[in-house]
Formats: sequence, structure tokens, C-alpha cells
Amino acid sequence: MQRENLLKRLTDAPDKIWDIVIIGGGATGLGIAVDAASRGYSTVLLEQSDFTKGTSSRSTKLVHGGVRYLAQGDISLVFEALHERGLLRQNAPHLVKNQAFIIPSYDWWVGPFYNIGMKVYDMMAGKLGLGPSEKISREETMKAIPNLDENQLNGGVIYHDGQFDDSRLAVNLAQTAVENGAVVLNYMVVTDLIYDKDRFLAGVRAMDKESGLTHEISSRVVINATGVFADEIMQMDDNTLPNMIRPSQGIHIVLDKSFLQGDSAIMIPKTSDGRVLFAVPWHGKVVLGTTDTPLKLDETSLEPRALEHEVDFVLTTAAQYLKKDPKREDALSVFAGLRPLAAQESDFTTPNKRKEQSVKGKADQGGKEKVEQGGKDNKIVNATSEEPKTKELSRSHKLIVSLSGLITITGGKWTTYRKMAEDTVNKAWMVGGLPEKKCVTHNMPIHGYVKNTDFEAPCYFYGSDKAQIDDMVHQNPALGKRLHPDYEYTKAHVVWAARHEMARTVEDFLSRRVRMLLLDARVSMKMAPEVAEIMAQELGRNKAWIDSQIQDYMELAKGYIL
Repeated sequence: MQRENLLKRLTDAPDKIWDIVIIGGGATGLGIAVDAASRGYSTVLLEQSDFTKGTSSRSTKLVHGGVRYLAQGDISLVFEALHERGLLRQNAPHLVKNQAFIIPSYDWWVGPFYNIGMKVYDMMAGKLGLGPSEKISREETMKAIPNLDENQLNGGVIYHDGQFDDSRLAVNLAQTAVENGAVVLNYMVVTDLIYDKDRFLAGVRAMDKESGLTHEISSRVVINATGVFADEIMQMDDNTLPNMIRPSQGIHIVLDKSFLQGDSAIMIPKTSDGRVLFAVPWHGKVVLGTTDTPLKLDETSLEPRALEHEVDFVLTTAAQYLKKDPKREDALSVFAGLRPLAAQESDFTTPNKRKEQSVKGKADQGGKEKVEQGGKDNKIVNATSEEPKTKELSRSHKLIVSLSGLITITGGKWTTYRKMAEDTVNKAWMVGGLPEKKCVTHNMPIHGYVKNTDFEAPCYFYGSDKAQIDDMVHQNPALGKRLHPDYEYTKAHVVWAARHEMARTVEDFLSRRVRMLLLDARVSMKMAPEVAEIMAQELGRNKAWIDSQIQDYMELAKGYIL
């Protein structure tokens, strides 16, 4: 998967009318590209930055049915997500693992209550279940998680869900799409929409951010899969449309594995803000999260930052359940992501109204957060927040077809990306008058597919590509040198990312091809200069590019350190 070759396919056929053009290279857009290309539709995907630069690289790393959605009574979403969880584990067994979760019980009623609920969860998963849930004793709970707070602990409930690496799955989806004939391009920003004489969409105009050249791409269907930025594309099409997206921010704090001994994850079923909180082992670290902070659309960014009250909330809540209380200085990295939730009609605002609200919001700022102490019921409250809680908005996806024929997909989550893609492409062939072709992704292996993956093996997530990377090192042992003595990533992984995974910057590699920015931001900064040197050699860049890349990465990584 080389960007130069894919770009050439686009530029060598300037008059070609593609079946489908997808704007957005996150989970949803990549899933649509795989679905459309595997059905035989000619497909182009354009991403303004790197694949999963935004929301899709910043998840809790779970493939799950949604225990919280079950408690909220959103049964159809839970059924759909559990089914998709099972399919994803079948189709990408090199990335999706069975993870045991424990719900600790500190009140006598919690164990029986959640044991019944998780039995319903198991039943809904059916044959695609990952293992039975059961109530466990205090002793069994402590054996599974030795550093859980023992004070007033009665026992727990154990259940099973899926865990994965989000950006690695995205890379494999891009490779799968290309293998099925799609053109997928990062750093290609859509600047305008193209219409025919009847004002129906006929393609897009996009600028290559690397060369500065603009390309006109004709297509029968244009799909807007830009997540929290979906309103921008919709209003590019019709500037009178109201805002449809209610962004919500969630943060995660990454700690050393010593904070969560054992192989099980912790699920805290109800925090002071009504969400669940997870402590999940991931790549030898522990991921704590998440929050649910409503944001205004003008506060959205490709690089969202954790807010102080969010950090305090996660650390304070985690400390109630762990023997070793995590402090700010223990954080190896902190990252934030934005959920593109579909607003209810009563919440729709026009672009002009959004500006008024933004001004009012700034005038209303200045209130202080407060912390109310109270044992395991500690609460962190935003004293000035009057926003409706985004945790109450549905995580189901929503399809919108504009008068011009623009198809917009909003909402959803990583677990259901395949079903979202199927629904979107089904809509696309109807809107675009394309020949009907059935979805084939239900049981289609994703690039890298390897059965019986050893999730303890170094760099297991490369799947079937791992053998080729090992061959590179065999042929050139110098490529086997580690980028840092404490981590398994080598020069060969940088070369592989540049040649076969369309990594174009130091950030692409350290943040999303390997996950060092999220795992240990300070160590990733030490790796950056050598990564820049290797990538420059692979991509034909000069010394000025190297210096710029190192400087840019250092500034970026500082935002991941508390």
C-alpha cells in the first residue's frame, strides 16, 4: 500500500467517473471503503490528515456490546454490537482478543444485580459469545486483581468482552480496501463539492497536502464520513442546514502495569457522572477511562486536549478501587477523543446560532469545578455546566441523505463499524443508481488475518505481516536495532510503515502505526529523531524536513504529558 502508486491510479484517469467517493478516513470511512470495494464498486477514500488521526485512534480499545446501553434499555444496539463483536473477532483474530472483566462488588446487592444483568448479556451474544459470566467470591476477585482495594469488598462478577488496537485495525482496513481495488489516500483534503447542471452531486475537488496540487474527482455518489466534522461537509453542500453533531469528549490516562496486576480488566459500573469507568490492560500498560464532556462544535479539533476536571475525575474514581492511588505524575500519557453523536432535533442549531452560543458560552465561563468527598461516592461536578448530558444520546448510527444526494453517516462506534458500512453502501447504490450488489464483509478476513494469535508475543498485532518484517531484519540485521531499549519496536517497523502502511510523518508512525505516543509520550519523544532520519531516507526527504518533523512531534507530544 504505497501512496505514490494509489495517487497515480487517481491522476492517470482524470476523466473517470468513480462509483463512490468517501470523505473521511476513520473507522466509518475505512469500513465503507472495504464494503464498497469488496462489492465491486469503484471506490476512492480521501482523508484530510492521517487515517484515524481523530476520534478513531482514541477509543477505550474495546470491542464490546455495551453494558451501559443494556442498562439504558437500548436492546437493539446491544444485540447489534454483540453480533458485530463476534464477527470482528472472527475476521481479525490477530487484533481482537477475549478480555476478562471484573465488576467489583462493595455492596451486598451489587453482585446478584450485575450477575443477572451479565447473564442477559451472555444470552444476547448467543453463539458469538466470548465466555460465560459468573459471580465470584471475594477471594477469587482478589486473586484475579491482587491490587484491588479490599476495604468492604464482597466479591465480584466476571464477564467477557473484546479488546483490540483501533489504529492497527484501521491500517489493516485500508490495506484490505486497496487489495479489493479501492484508492485510499491520506493527506488529501476535500475543498469543494462538484455538481451537475441539475444541482446533484457529481464529485469532489480535493487538494493533495503534500504537493499542493488540486484534483477533481467525478463520482456517482459522495459519502460524508467525517465524524465530528460532518456538519462542515453538510454545510459545504447547503449552508442553511442546522448542526447535526453533538460532540462529546472522552479522555484516557495510561499508567504502568503495576497499577493493575493480573490479566483481568476492571469495569466500574456507575461513576458519579453516571458513566462506566474501565481500567484495561493494553500493550503492557493500563488504560483508564473514560469521561463524557459535552463540547460545542467550535471547540472541536483534530488534537483535543484533556481538561483538568476530566483528569481529576478519572484519577479520583480509579483511586477508590485501587490499592495504589494513581497520581498525575504516574501518567505515562493522557489522550482525548471526540464522539460524533447525532443530536436530537430539539438540539439542532444553525451555523449563525452556533456563533451566538459560542459568544454566550465564553461570557458564562469562569465557574469553578468542585470536588465533593464521600468514600466511594466521590463526585466531581462542573458547577457551571448546563449542557444536556451526552451520555443520554444514542450511540446508534444515523444516515442522512441531502437533496443534492450527499450521504452523511453519523454516530455509531468502532464495534459496529462493519454494519454501519453495510447500511451506508446499501443506501449509496440506491441514491447513485448503481447496480445492486450484496454485502460480502460478514465473513471476510481482514488484512493480517492469523488464527490462534499469541497476544503475548512481541508486535503480535502485525499478524501475517510480521513474517515479512522478520525477513527484512534477516536480510539486513541493522534494521533489528530497537528504537528504545524498553520497547520492542525496531528500525524495521519504521521502514515497513513507510513502505507498506502509508505513514508519512513521525507522528503517523509513533502515534498510529505503533502506539508509543499513547503508551509513553516521554519515551516516544526520545524515539522521534531516529524515526525522522529513517523515514526521511525512505520517503526521499531532506534535512529541513527532518528538523521540522522532530520539532512538530516534540510540540505535539508535550500535550500528552500531564
